Amino acid sequence: MRHTGKQNQQFKTGKPKTDQSRQQINIIMKKIIFLFFFFASISNVYSQFEEIQSFQKNLIENEVTASNVALVFKDGKAIYHHIENATNPKGKPIDNNTIFPIWSMSKPITIVAMMILHERGLIDFEDKVSKYIPEFENLTCKSKDSVYKCKKDLTLFHLMTHRSGYGYYGNPKFFTSTVKYNNLKDFASDVANHPVEFEPGSDYLYGINMAILGRVVEVVSKKSFYKFLMDEIFDPLNMDETKFYLTKMDRDRFQPLYINNGSIKGFSNDLDELTYDINNKAYFGGEGLVSTLKDYSNFCQMLVNGGVFKEHTIITQESIDMMTKPYTTAEGDPFDYGFSLSVLRDPVLDGTNSSKGIFGWSGYHNTHFWIDQEKNLFGLFMTRAREYSGNMKKEFRRAVYSSIGSER
Repeated sequence: MRHTGKQNQQFKTGKPKTDQSRQQINIIMKKIIFLFFFFASISNVYSQFEEIQSFQKNLIENEVTASNVALVFKDGKAIYHHIENATNPKGKPIDNNTIFPIWSMSKPITIVAMMILHERGLIDFEDKVSKYIPEFENLTCKSKDSVYKCKKDLTLFHLMTHRSGYGYYGNPKFFTSTVKYNNLKDFASDVANHPVEFEPGSDYLYGINMAILGRVVEVVSKKSFYKFLMDEIFDPLNMDETKFYLTKMDRDRFQPLYINNGSIKGFSNDLDELTYDINNKAYFGGEGLVSTLKDYSNFCQMLVNGGVFKEHTIITQESIDMMTKPYTTAEGDPFDYGFSLSVLRDPVLDGTNSSKGIFGWSGYHNTHFWIDQEKNLFGLFMTRAREYSGNMKKEFRRAVYSSIGSER
């Protein structure tokens, strides 16, 4: 009988072919097992954080925000990072390069700048503001029917804690305006001539205090406020996209505003309120910055790590402790207020399973963050939407702490 080469090969190898088949079967089975556990692990990860993703989706479905992004960072790594993009063609999808106006999330950055000056012995929080800006020497207070010279001096501490008596003001006294001002010196001089609502230190009123502190930083450091922030905070934290202006190319990455206030609903590029002009030097430390998720997450990492980011120490833990002391307490509010930060005093009243002592802040267009040093965790949420929702950050925290509940 004649055999071909292939048949001869089969005849000669015989039993080894069976072994080879078994090896192939074993390899296939291992691949199946690997894929099973891989997809099971992916499913478990999705399942663990499904509540956060549902929170993001619901904001879009309920027309509270358009596209949004959330980040949860724990023990030195991101455990959740998800962009939920809306499908509305008039909006703009978020990506890793999207720039957001962070409004009042500028305030904690200004506070850190003040802590840097304090640690270096360049300022004392009991210093009179007039020591740095002489126009505040003759500060006046409002009474029911008149204005009088304040009995108490305005101090840096009053500005740090929003206990100065300055609020936010509409036109024609819209102080934090980059149309009205192009530098902080003129801004601060005008503010000093405006009466405060009460004696400094006697009450709490959220307002333009951080913008005044920006001018203090300029006087003490002999630099522009933006230059000081770049040198001392932004450069060490690799916050290259955090600034007071937008270039033409930046504008292409700037998230449009989604507004749904009952009478207006849709997207706009015409309601910035600030000019973000690169030539304007009115660097408002309470509301003027733009940033990205990556940049602001570096700032949050620094805070959760006790003032340290990689090899850079920005401030000490002692400074963070001072920033988060309860300087103002409001009845019925689970949060106390420190140096322009909210600090959770009563987790039961808050009702989100958040840790006692978490601290953070938010921005006008619904950017939110909080720091949990106890759990070595922070949460960061970014979108661009009006109207502002305090409930949004609460529900974000609820979803996060529910998702990591098994670790508590």
